[in-house]
Amino acid sequence: MNWTLATPEIVLGIAGLLILAAGVIPKKETFFPVSMAVIGAFVLTAVLVIGQGEGTAFLGQYVSDAFSRFAKVLILLGAALGVVLSLDFNEKAGIGRFEYAVLMLFATTGMLVMVSANDLMSLYIGLELLSLSLYVIAAFDRDNPRSAEAGLKYFVLGALASGLLLYGSSLVYGFAGSTNFDRLADALGGGTTSLGLVVGLVFVLAGLCFKISAVPFHMWTPDVYEGAPTPVTAFFATAPKVAAIALLMRVLAGPFGDLAAQWSQVIWVASVGSMLLGAFAAIGQRNIKRLMAYSSIGHIGYALMGVAVASDIGLRGVLVYMAIYMVTSIGTFAVLVAMRRNGRALEEVDDLAGIGRTDPAMAMWMAVFMFSMAGIPPLAGFFGKLYVFLAAVQGGYWVLAAVGIGTSVVATYYYLRIVKVMYFDTGTAPLDARPAGLTVVMGATGIATVLFFLFPAPIIAAAEVAITAIAG
Repeated sequence: MNWTLATPEIVLGIAGLLILAAGVIPKKETFFPVSMAVIGAFVLTAVLVIGQGEGTAFLGQYVSDAFSRFAKVLILLGAALGVVLSLDFNEKAGIGRFEYAVLMLFATTGMLVMVSANDLMSLYIGLELLSLSLYVIAAFDRDNPRSAEAGLKYFVLGALASGLLLYGSSLVYGFAGSTNFDRLADALGGGTTSLGLVVGLVFVLAGLCFKISAVPFHMWTPDVYEGAPTPVTAFFATAPKVAAIALLMRVLAGPFGDLAAQWSQVIWVASVGSMLLGAFAAIGQRNIKRLMAYSSIGHIGYALMGVAVASDIGLRGVLVYMAIYMVTSIGTFAVLVAMRRNGRALEEVDDLAGIGRTDPAMAMWMAVFMFSMAGIPPLAGFFGKLYVFLAAVQGGYWVLAAVGIGTSVVATYYYLRIVKVMYFDTGTAPLDARPAGLTVVMGATGIATVLFFLFPAPIIAAAEVAITAIAG
Protein backbone atom coordinates (compact mmCIF):
# COMPACT_ATOMS: atom_id res chain seq x y z
CA MET A 1 0.00 0.00 0.00
CA ASN A 2 1.95 2.99 -1.34
CA TRP A 3 0.48 5.65 0.96
CA THR A 4 3.27 8.11 0.13
CA LEU A 5 1.45 8.88 -3.15
CA ALA A 6 -1.17 10.69 -1.07
CA THR A 7 1.45 12.94 0.61
CA PRO A 8 -0.21 16.22 -0.60
CA GLU A 9 -3.56 15.33 1.00
CA ILE A 10 -1.94 13.99 4.16
CA VAL A 11 0.25 17.09 4.56
CA LEU A 12 -2.71 19.42 3.93
CA GLY A 13 -4.89 17.54 6.41
CA ILE A 14 -2.21 17.60 9.14
CA ALA A 15 -1.55 21.29 8.43
CA GLY A 16 -5.28 21.93 8.88
CA LEU A 17 -5.31 20.26 12.30
CA LEU A 18 -2.20 22.17 13.42
CA ILE A 19 -3.56 25.51 12.15
CA LEU A 20 -6.90 24.80 13.86
CA ALA A 21 -5.10 24.21 17.16
CA ALA A 22 -2.96 27.32 16.67
CA GLY A 23 -6.09 29.38 16.03
CA VAL A 24 -7.89 28.15 19.13
CA ILE A 25 -5.09 28.51 21.72
CA PRO A 26 -4.52 32.32 21.68
CA LYS A 27 -7.17 34.40 23.42
CA LYS A 28 -7.13 37.12 20.74
CA GLU A 29 -8.59 36.96 17.22
CA THR A 30 -6.25 35.12 14.82
CA PHE A 31 -8.09 35.49 11.48
CA PHE A 32 -5.25 37.12 9.53
CA PRO A 33 -2.31 34.91 10.69
CA VAL A 34 -4.41 31.76 10.28
CA SER A 35 -5.42 32.85 6.75
CA MET A 36 -1.76 33.42 5.87
CA ALA A 37 -0.87 29.99 7.28
CA VAL A 38 -3.62 28.39 5.18
CA ILE A 39 -2.34 30.10 2.01
CA GLY A 40 1.16 28.83 2.91
CA ALA A 41 -0.25 25.30 3.32
CA PHE A 42 -1.84 25.56 -0.15
CA VAL A 43 1.46 26.65 -1.71
CA LEU A 44 3.34 23.79 0.00
CA THR A 45 0.70 21.30 -1.14
CA ALA A 46 0.91 22.61 -4.73
CA VAL A 47 4.67 22.01 -4.71
CA LEU A 48 4.08 18.46 -3.44
CA VAL A 49 1.41 17.88 -6.11
CA ILE A 50 3.75 18.98 -8.92
CA GLY A 51 6.36 16.49 -7.67
CA GLN A 52 3.80 13.72 -7.10
CA GLY A 53 4.50 10.25 -8.54
CA GLU A 54 2.05 8.08 -10.48
CA GLY A 55 0.19 4.95 -9.42
CA THR A 56 -2.53 3.80 -7.02
CA ALA A 57 -2.61 3.64 -3.23
CA PHE A 58 -4.87 2.46 -0.40
CA LEU A 59 -5.82 -0.81 -2.13
CA GLY A 60 -6.71 0.93 -5.38
CA GLN A 61 -8.97 3.58 -3.81
CA TYR A 62 -6.60 6.46 -4.60
CA VAL A 63 -4.93 7.25 -7.92
CA SER A 64 -2.26 9.78 -8.81
CA ASP A 65 -1.74 10.68 -12.47
CA ALA A 66 -1.28 13.67 -14.79
CA PHE A 67 -5.04 14.35 -14.77
CA SER A 68 -5.24 14.61 -10.98
CA ARG A 69 -2.14 16.83 -10.87
CA PHE A 70 -3.59 19.26 -13.43
CA ALA A 71 -6.89 19.53 -11.54
CA LYS A 72 -5.22 19.81 -8.12
CA VAL A 73 -2.97 22.70 -9.14
CA LEU A 74 -6.05 24.57 -10.46
CA ILE A 75 -8.00 23.81 -7.26
CA LEU A 76 -5.18 24.97 -4.98
CA LEU A 77 -4.75 28.17 -7.01
CA GLY A 78 -8.47 28.91 -6.79
CA ALA A 79 -8.60 28.14 -3.06
CA ALA A 80 -5.56 30.32 -2.25
CA LEU A 81 -6.98 33.27 -4.18
CA GLY A 82 -10.35 32.66 -2.50
CA VAL A 83 -8.69 33.14 0.91
CA VAL A 84 -6.97 36.33 -0.36
CA LEU A 85 -10.36 37.75 -1.42
CA SER A 86 -11.75 37.17 2.09
CA LEU A 87 -9.01 38.95 4.08
CA ASP A 88 -10.34 42.50 3.98
CA PHE A 89 -14.01 41.70 3.32
CA ASN A 90 -14.48 39.41 6.34
CA GLU A 91 -12.88 41.93 8.70
CA LYS A 92 -15.18 44.73 7.52
CA ALA A 93 -18.25 42.48 7.54
CA GLY A 94 -17.59 41.40 11.13
CA ILE A 95 -17.00 37.75 10.20
CA GLY A 96 -13.20 37.79 10.49
CA ARG A 97 -13.02 34.52 12.44
CA PHE A 98 -10.15 32.07 11.98
CA GLU A 99 -12.49 29.10 11.39
CA TYR A 100 -13.29 30.48 7.93
CA ALA A 101 -9.82 29.82 6.47
CA VAL A 102 -9.61 26.43 8.23
CA LEU A 103 -12.95 25.37 6.71
CA MET A 104 -11.66 26.39 3.28
CA LEU A 105 -8.58 24.25 3.90
CA PHE A 106 -10.65 21.17 4.77
CA ALA A 107 -12.94 21.82 1.77
CA THR A 108 -9.83 21.90 -0.42
CA THR A 109 -8.58 18.64 1.11
CA GLY A 110 -11.91 17.08 0.13
CA MET A 111 -11.52 18.38 -3.43
CA LEU A 112 -8.02 16.88 -3.72
CA VAL A 113 -9.38 13.51 -2.55
CA MET A 114 -12.25 13.79 -5.06
CA VAL A 115 -10.05 14.24 -8.12
CA SER A 116 -7.78 11.35 -7.04
CA ALA A 117 -10.67 9.02 -6.23
CA ASN A 118 -10.41 5.63 -7.92
CA ASP A 119 -13.38 4.10 -6.13
CA LEU A 120 -16.97 5.17 -5.53
CA MET A 121 -16.32 5.07 -1.76
CA SER A 122 -13.29 7.38 -1.80
CA LEU A 123 -15.22 9.60 -4.23
CA TYR A 124 -18.00 9.92 -1.65
CA ILE A 125 -15.62 10.60 1.26
CA GLY A 126 -13.94 13.45 -0.65
CA LEU A 127 -17.28 14.86 -1.80
CA GLU A 128 -18.71 14.86 1.73
CA LEU A 129 -15.62 16.49 3.25
CA LEU A 130 -16.03 19.25 0.66
CA SER A 131 -19.81 19.52 1.14
CA LEU A 132 -19.79 19.67 4.95
CA SER A 133 -17.27 22.51 4.85
CA LEU A 134 -19.27 24.39 2.21
CA TYR A 135 -22.51 24.07 4.20
CA VAL A 136 -20.87 25.92 7.10
CA ILE A 137 -19.10 28.67 5.15
CA ALA A 138 -22.28 29.41 3.12
CA ALA A 139 -23.94 30.35 6.45
CA PHE A 140 -20.79 31.87 7.95
CA ASP A 141 -22.37 35.31 8.36
CA ARG A 142 -24.75 33.80 10.90
CA ASP A 143 -26.34 37.13 11.94
CA ASN A 144 -27.43 37.76 8.36
CA PRO A 145 -30.75 36.00 7.58
CA ARG A 146 -29.83 35.70 3.87
CA SER A 147 -26.58 33.88 4.69
CA ALA A 148 -28.33 31.53 7.12
CA GLU A 149 -30.96 30.82 4.46
CA ALA A 150 -28.24 30.14 1.86
CA GLY A 151 -26.53 27.64 4.17
CA LEU A 152 -29.80 25.88 5.01
CA LYS A 153 -30.92 25.61 1.37
CA TYR A 154 -27.55 24.28 0.30
CA PHE A 155 -27.53 21.79 3.18
CA VAL A 156 -31.02 20.40 2.49
CA LEU A 157 -30.53 20.09 -1.27
CA GLY A 158 -26.95 18.85 -0.81
CA ALA A 159 -28.16 16.08 1.48
CA LEU A 160 -30.67 15.04 -1.20
CA ALA A 161 -27.91 14.99 -3.84
CA SER A 162 -25.68 12.89 -1.55
CA GLY A 163 -28.55 10.43 -1.14
CA LEU A 164 -28.96 10.17 -4.93
CA LEU A 165 -25.23 9.58 -5.34
CA LEU A 166 -25.15 6.86 -2.67
CA TYR A 167 -28.24 5.16 -4.07
CA GLY A 168 -26.67 5.15 -7.54
CA SER A 169 -23.40 3.80 -6.11
CA SER A 170 -25.27 0.95 -4.39
CA LEU A 171 -27.01 0.04 -7.66
CA VAL A 172 -23.68 0.09 -9.52
CA TYR A 173 -22.15 -2.13 -6.85
CA GLY A 174 -25.12 -4.49 -6.93
CA PHE A 175 -25.11 -4.96 -10.69
CA ALA A 176 -21.36 -4.77 -11.39
CA GLY A 177 -20.01 -6.38 -8.20
CA SER A 178 -17.43 -3.67 -7.39
CA THR A 179 -17.03 0.00 -6.56
CA ASN A 180 -13.41 0.20 -7.78
CA PHE A 181 -13.04 2.13 -11.03
CA ASP A 182 -10.50 -0.25 -12.59
CA ARG A 183 -12.61 -3.33 -11.85
CA LEU A 184 -15.76 -1.54 -13.03
CA ALA A 185 -14.03 -0.73 -16.32
CA ASP A 186 -13.09 -4.42 -16.74
CA ALA A 187 -16.62 -5.59 -15.84
CA LEU A 188 -18.29 -3.15 -18.21
CA GLY A 189 -15.91 -3.86 -21.09
CA GLY A 190 -17.72 -7.10 -21.93
CA GLY A 191 -20.39 -5.47 -24.06
CA THR A 192 -23.78 -6.30 -22.49
CA THR A 193 -24.97 -3.85 -19.85
CA SER A 194 -27.88 -4.37 -17.47
CA LEU A 195 -30.62 -1.78 -17.15
CA GLY A 196 -30.02 -1.60 -13.38
CA LEU A 197 -26.43 -0.50 -13.95
CA VAL A 198 -27.54 2.28 -16.31
CA VAL A 199 -30.10 3.45 -13.73
CA GLY A 200 -27.37 3.45 -11.08
CA LEU A 201 -25.11 5.52 -13.36
CA VAL A 202 -27.93 8.05 -13.90
CA PHE A 203 -28.33 8.48 -10.12
CA VAL A 204 -24.56 8.95 -9.72
CA LEU A 205 -24.68 11.56 -12.51
CA ALA A 206 -27.58 13.33 -10.77
CA GLY A 207 -25.54 13.64 -7.56
CA LEU A 208 -22.51 15.01 -9.44
CA CYS A 209 -24.60 17.40 -11.57
CA PHE A 210 -25.86 18.97 -8.34
CA LYS A 211 -22.29 19.87 -7.36
CA ILE A 212 -21.60 21.58 -10.70
CA SER A 213 -25.09 23.20 -10.64
CA ALA A 214 -26.10 21.81 -14.03
CA VAL A 215 -29.76 21.95 -15.08
CA PRO A 216 -32.02 20.46 -13.69
CA PHE A 217 -30.03 20.36 -10.42
CA HIS A 218 -29.24 24.07 -10.40
CA MET A 219 -32.05 25.37 -8.16
CA TRP A 220 -29.80 26.08 -5.18
CA THR A 221 -27.28 28.20 -7.07
CA PRO A 222 -28.91 31.68 -7.39
CA ASP A 223 -30.11 31.79 -3.76
CA VAL A 224 -26.83 30.51 -2.30
CA TYR A 225 -24.70 32.81 -4.47
CA GLU A 226 -26.82 35.82 -3.47
CA GLY A 227 -27.11 34.99 0.24
CA ALA A 228 -23.58 33.86 1.06
CA PRO A 229 -20.83 36.44 1.79
CA THR A 230 -19.20 37.53 -1.49
CA PRO A 231 -15.81 35.79 -0.88
CA VAL A 232 -17.73 32.56 -0.18
CA THR A 233 -19.60 33.00 -3.46
CA ALA A 234 -16.24 33.51 -5.20
CA PHE A 235 -15.00 30.23 -3.71
CA PHE A 236 -18.21 28.36 -4.68
CA ALA A 237 -17.86 29.59 -8.28
CA THR A 238 -14.25 28.50 -8.78
CA ALA A 239 -12.37 25.65 -7.08
CA PRO A 240 -15.34 23.34 -6.22
CA LYS A 241 -16.62 23.69 -9.80
CA VAL A 242 -13.23 22.59 -11.18
CA ALA A 243 -13.09 19.67 -8.73
CA ALA A 244 -16.62 18.47 -9.53
CA ILE A 245 -16.12 18.70 -13.32
CA ALA A 246 -12.80 16.83 -12.98
CA LEU A 247 -14.51 14.15 -10.89
CA LEU A 248 -17.35 13.85 -13.43
CA MET A 249 -14.80 13.44 -16.25
CA ARG A 250 -12.85 10.77 -14.35
CA VAL A 251 -16.01 8.78 -13.56
CA LEU A 252 -17.40 8.95 -17.09
CA ALA A 253 -14.20 8.54 -19.12
CA GLY A 254 -12.74 5.87 -16.80
CA PRO A 255 -15.01 3.13 -15.39
CA PHE A 256 -18.04 4.07 -17.50
CA GLY A 257 -16.16 4.88 -20.70
CA ASP A 258 -17.76 1.89 -22.50
CA LEU A 259 -21.24 3.21 -21.63
CA ALA A 260 -20.67 6.51 -23.47
CA ALA A 261 -23.70 5.88 -25.71
CA GLN A 262 -25.92 5.88 -22.58
CA TRP A 263 -24.45 8.69 -20.47
CA SER A 264 -23.72 11.00 -23.40
CA GLN A 265 -27.48 11.54 -23.86
CA VAL A 266 -27.91 12.57 -20.23
CA ILE A 267 -24.98 15.01 -20.43
CA TRP A 268 -26.33 16.37 -23.73
CA VAL A 269 -29.66 17.27 -22.10
CA ALA A 270 -27.92 18.81 -19.05
CA SER A 271 -25.62 20.83 -21.32
CA VAL A 272 -28.42 22.26 -23.49
CA GLY A 273 -30.61 23.00 -20.45
CA SER A 274 -27.76 24.74 -18.61
CA MET A 275 -26.80 26.89 -21.61
CA LEU A 276 -30.39 27.98 -22.25
CA LEU A 277 -31.22 28.71 -18.61
CA GLY A 278 -27.90 30.49 -17.98
CA ALA A 279 -28.41 32.75 -21.00
CA PHE A 280 -32.07 33.69 -20.56
CA ALA A 281 -32.56 33.67 -16.77
CA ALA A 282 -29.70 36.14 -16.20
CA ILE A 283 -31.14 38.83 -18.49
CA GLY A 284 -33.52 40.30 -15.91
CA GLN A 285 -31.23 40.05 -12.87
CA ARG A 286 -30.39 43.26 -11.01
CA ASN A 287 -28.28 41.65 -8.26
CA ILE A 288 -24.83 41.03 -9.73
CA LYS A 289 -24.14 37.95 -7.57
CA ARG A 290 -27.40 36.39 -8.73
CA LEU A 291 -26.47 37.29 -12.31
CA MET A 292 -23.11 35.55 -11.84
CA ALA A 293 -24.95 32.47 -10.52
CA TYR A 294 -26.91 32.12 -13.76
CA SER A 295 -23.75 32.93 -15.70
CA SER A 296 -21.95 30.05 -13.95
CA ILE A 297 -24.80 27.66 -14.85
CA GLY A 298 -24.39 28.70 -18.50
CA HIS A 299 -20.62 28.19 -18.38
CA ILE A 300 -21.07 24.71 -16.92
CA GLY A 301 -23.32 24.01 -19.92
CA TYR A 302 -20.47 24.92 -22.28
CA ALA A 303 -18.06 22.70 -20.34
CA LEU A 304 -20.53 19.78 -20.43
CA MET A 305 -20.61 20.16 -24.22
CA GLY A 306 -17.06 18.81 -24.30
CA VAL A 307 -17.98 15.98 -21.91
CA ALA A 308 -21.01 14.98 -24.03
CA VAL A 309 -18.82 14.59 -27.12
CA ALA A 310 -16.98 11.79 -25.23
CA SER A 311 -13.73 12.21 -27.18
CA ASP A 312 -10.20 13.10 -26.16
CA ILE A 313 -10.52 16.44 -27.99
CA GLY A 314 -13.74 17.23 -26.13
CA LEU A 315 -12.32 16.36 -22.71
CA ARG A 316 -9.17 18.38 -23.40
CA GLY A 317 -11.38 21.32 -24.32
CA VAL A 318 -13.21 20.97 -20.99
CA LEU A 319 -9.96 21.21 -18.99
CA VAL A 320 -8.80 24.27 -20.93
CA TYR A 321 -12.27 25.83 -20.57
CA MET A 322 -12.39 25.28 -16.79
CA ALA A 323 -8.87 26.68 -16.31
CA ILE A 324 -9.83 29.87 -18.20
CA TYR A 325 -13.23 30.11 -16.52
CA MET A 326 -11.72 29.82 -13.04
CA VAL A 327 -9.18 32.60 -13.62
CA THR A 328 -11.80 34.91 -15.16
CA SER A 329 -14.28 34.21 -12.34
CA ILE A 330 -11.73 34.98 -9.62
CA GLY A 331 -10.96 38.30 -11.29
CA THR A 332 -14.67 39.14 -11.58
CA PHE A 333 -15.31 38.34 -7.93
CA ALA A 334 -12.27 40.41 -6.90
CA VAL A 335 -14.15 43.36 -8.41
CA LEU A 336 -17.38 42.39 -6.61
CA VAL A 337 -15.56 42.06 -3.26
CA ALA A 338 -14.05 45.53 -3.82
CA MET A 339 -17.52 47.09 -4.33
CA ARG A 340 -17.99 49.12 -1.15
CA ARG A 341 -19.39 52.59 -0.63
CA ASN A 342 -19.28 54.29 2.79
CA GLY A 343 -18.26 50.96 4.34
CA ARG A 344 -21.29 49.08 2.98
CA ALA A 345 -20.93 46.13 0.59
CA LEU A 346 -22.72 46.68 -2.74
CA GLU A 347 -24.35 43.94 -4.84
CA GLU A 348 -26.54 45.63 -7.46
CA VAL A 349 -25.53 46.05 -11.10
CA ASP A 350 -26.51 49.74 -10.87
CA ASP A 351 -23.99 50.22 -8.04
CA LEU A 352 -21.26 49.98 -10.70
CA ALA A 353 -22.59 53.12 -12.40
CA GLY A 354 -19.91 55.67 -13.19
CA ILE A 355 -16.86 53.72 -11.99
CA GLY A 356 -15.41 54.09 -15.49
CA ARG A 357 -14.70 57.68 -14.44
CA THR A 358 -14.14 57.34 -10.67
CA ASP A 359 -12.09 54.10 -10.75
CA PRO A 360 -10.88 53.54 -14.34
CA ALA A 361 -8.50 50.65 -13.42
CA MET A 362 -11.21 48.54 -11.79
CA ALA A 363 -13.67 49.33 -14.58
CA MET A 364 -11.09 48.30 -17.18
CA TRP A 365 -10.44 44.92 -15.53
CA MET A 366 -14.17 44.29 -15.06
CA ALA A 367 -14.72 45.06 -18.75
CA VAL A 368 -11.94 42.60 -19.66
CA PHE A 369 -13.57 39.84 -17.57
CA MET A 370 -17.02 40.52 -19.00
CA PHE A 371 -15.76 40.49 -22.60
CA SER A 372 -13.86 37.27 -21.87
CA MET A 373 -16.93 35.56 -20.39
CA ALA A 374 -18.90 36.67 -23.42
CA GLY A 375 -16.30 34.90 -25.60
CA ILE A 376 -15.04 37.95 -27.49
CA PRO A 377 -11.61 37.50 -29.17
CA PRO A 378 -8.72 37.73 -28.53
CA LEU A 379 -9.45 37.25 -24.81
CA ALA A 380 -9.03 33.90 -23.09
CA GLY A 381 -12.77 33.17 -22.90
CA PHE A 382 -13.00 33.08 -26.69
CA PHE A 383 -10.43 30.27 -26.89
CA GLY A 384 -12.14 28.32 -24.11
CA LYS A 385 -15.39 28.30 -26.08
CA LEU A 386 -13.57 27.68 -29.35
CA TYR A 387 -12.09 24.39 -28.09
CA VAL A 388 -15.41 22.96 -26.86
CA PHE A 389 -17.36 24.18 -29.92
CA LEU A 390 -14.77 22.65 -32.27
CA ALA A 391 -14.97 19.34 -30.37
CA ALA A 392 -18.78 19.36 -30.69
CA VAL A 393 -18.62 20.06 -34.45
CA GLN A 394 -15.94 17.40 -35.04
CA GLY A 395 -18.00 14.89 -33.06
CA GLY A 396 -21.11 15.61 -35.15
CA TYR A 397 -23.00 17.36 -32.32
CA TRP A 398 -24.26 20.16 -34.54
CA VAL A 399 -27.34 20.97 -32.48
CA LEU A 400 -25.22 21.26 -29.31
CA ALA A 401 -22.78 23.60 -31.08
CA ALA A 402 -25.63 25.70 -32.52
CA VAL A 403 -27.27 26.06 -29.08
CA GLY A 404 -23.88 27.01 -27.63
CA ILE A 405 -23.30 29.75 -30.21
CA GLY A 406 -26.86 31.06 -29.89
CA THR A 407 -26.78 31.24 -26.09
CA SER A 408 -23.34 32.91 -26.23
CA VAL A 409 -24.88 35.70 -28.29
CA VAL A 410 -27.78 36.07 -25.84
CA ALA A 411 -25.44 36.05 -22.83
CA THR A 412 -23.34 38.80 -24.41
CA TYR A 413 -26.25 41.15 -23.72
CA TYR A 414 -26.03 41.02 -19.93
CA TYR A 415 -22.23 41.08 -19.89
CA LEU A 416 -22.23 44.19 -22.09
CA ARG A 417 -24.96 45.72 -19.91
CA ILE A 418 -22.49 45.73 -17.00
CA VAL A 419 -19.88 47.48 -19.19
CA LYS A 420 -22.51 49.98 -20.32
CA VAL A 421 -23.49 50.75 -16.70
CA MET A 422 -19.84 51.29 -15.71
CA TYR A 423 -18.96 53.65 -18.55
CA PHE A 424 -22.16 55.37 -19.65
CA ASP A 425 -24.42 55.63 -16.57
CA THR A 426 -24.02 58.39 -14.01
CA GLY A 427 -22.82 57.28 -10.58
CA THR A 428 -23.69 58.72 -7.19
CA ALA A 429 -20.36 58.65 -5.35
CA PRO A 430 -16.98 56.92 -5.80
CA LEU A 431 -16.35 53.53 -4.23
CA ASP A 432 -14.23 53.16 -1.10
CA ALA A 433 -10.48 52.62 -1.52
CA ARG A 434 -9.72 48.93 -1.95
CA PRO A 435 -6.90 46.94 -0.33
CA ALA A 436 -3.75 46.16 -2.33
CA GLY A 437 -4.49 42.42 -2.31
CA LEU A 438 -7.63 42.85 -4.41
CA THR A 439 -5.80 45.09 -6.87
CA VAL A 440 -3.09 42.44 -7.30
CA VAL A 441 -5.67 39.66 -7.87
CA MET A 442 -7.57 41.79 -10.43
CA GLY A 443 -4.37 42.73 -12.25
CA ALA A 444 -2.88 39.21 -12.31
CA THR A 445 -6.08 37.51 -13.49
CA GLY A 446 -6.76 40.34 -15.95
CA ILE A 447 -3.31 40.10 -17.52
CA ALA A 448 -3.65 36.30 -17.76
CA THR A 449 -7.02 36.75 -19.50
CA VAL A 450 -5.70 39.32 -21.98
CA LEU A 451 -2.39 37.59 -22.81
CA PHE A 452 -3.59 33.98 -22.96
CA PHE A 453 -3.61 34.04 -26.78
CA LEU A 454 0.16 34.69 -26.78
CA PHE A 455 1.01 31.75 -24.50
CA PRO A 456 -1.70 29.08 -24.82
CA ALA A 457 0.73 26.18 -25.38
CA PRO A 458 1.58 25.28 -21.73
CA ILE A 459 -2.09 24.98 -20.67
CA ILE A 460 -3.10 23.07 -23.81
CA ALA A 461 -0.10 20.70 -23.56
CA ALA A 462 -0.78 20.04 -19.87
CA ALA A 463 -4.46 19.36 -20.64
CA GLU A 464 -3.45 16.98 -23.46
CA VAL A 465 -1.22 14.95 -21.12
CA ALA A 466 -3.90 15.00 -18.40
CA ILE A 467 -6.58 13.58 -20.72
CA THR A 468 -4.25 10.83 -21.92
CA ALA A 469 -4.09 9.63 -18.30
CA ILE A 470 -7.85 8.99 -18.02
CA ALA A 471 -8.93 8.33 -21.59
CA GLY A 472 -5.75 7.04 -23.19
